[in-house]
Order: sequence, then structure tokens, then C-alpha cells
Amino acid sequence: MPYGVSTIRRAHWIAQDDPLAAPLLAELALEYSSRYGRTPGEVHSDLRGYPAAHFAPPEGGLLVVTQDGEPVAGGAFQQLDATTAELKRIWTAREHRRQGLGRFVLERLETEIADRGYRRIHLTTGPRQPEAVGLYLAAGYTALYDPALPAEEVGPHSFEKFLDLGAWEATA
Repeated sequence: MPYGVSTIRRAHWIAQDDPLAAPLLAELALEYSSRYGRTPGEVHSDLRGYPAAHFAPPEGGLLVVTQDGEPVAGGAFQQLDATTAELKRIWTAREHRRQGLGRFVLERLETEIADRGYRRIHLTTGPRQPEAVGLYLAAGYTALYDPALPAEEVGPHSFEKFLDLGAWEATA
């Protein structure tokens, strides 16, 4: 960022049909279609096919981060079981990558998940998303697959992280 230029970054907890979610879903559809060979329309339809209630309180949440009012990153979680939240749709706009927004989203999601009483986070990412794998490993997630195997042989890459709720309570 050039000297003297400031940005205002805000985190918004929204519903799936909120207009702020539209760029997240649209760009995810393009990204996934370019990596996995389906059409953007098919991917977008799948993304919209999740019931909105999965990403709504009290069991889930959908976060969009804006920078100077523009949606630039986001992610969601849903309940996997009584003690586990599942992360979904972690996204950073292409032109805003490599600025720490993915980590910012993860930190906000993890805090909210801990506040909701979940003790574990699970997530799955695709084999053609090495930057996502790097983000999750750097954020302390444990790979639930053999990282020595070729990515395509592994297929979906699953991760987990156990939350230290005491750490969140100490900072709250």
C-alpha cells in the first residue's frame, strides 16, 4: 500500500442472499470452474444450492470482508456435529491476494466458531488449490491425508484444528 493511503477493512456477518455475498459466490464459481473443469454456472448453482440456514446463526455463519466498501474476502462455516464446525467458501478476490486477507478471514471465523462453543474445526479443500493448503498449514491446521502423496492422488484435502477455548476466553 502506498505511503499515506489508508484502507478501511470491515468484517460483516451476513445472510447468504445479502448482496455482499454475490461477489464471493460469483468469483468462487469462476475460480473453481477454471481449476476443476465445470462451467461457472454449474458451480454457482452448486454454491447457491446449500440451504442458507446452514450458514446462519446459531449453527453457522457467513462472513464477508470489505475494504473501502468493496467485498474483498470471505468465508463461511456450518455445523458438522455438536462440537465441530466445518469451514466452507474461504475466498479472497483475485486482485487482493497476498495481503493477509485469507488469514484475516480465518481468524475471524475461528473466533466466531469458538464463541459459539465449537471445539474443533474441519475443512476440505481441493487438490488444485495449493495456496489454500499453505494457508491452512500456516494457520495451524493438521492435514488428515498423507502430504507425501501427489495432490491429485489424494483428492480432497481434509484438515482439522482443535480450538483452545481458554485462549479465546483470555482474549475476550
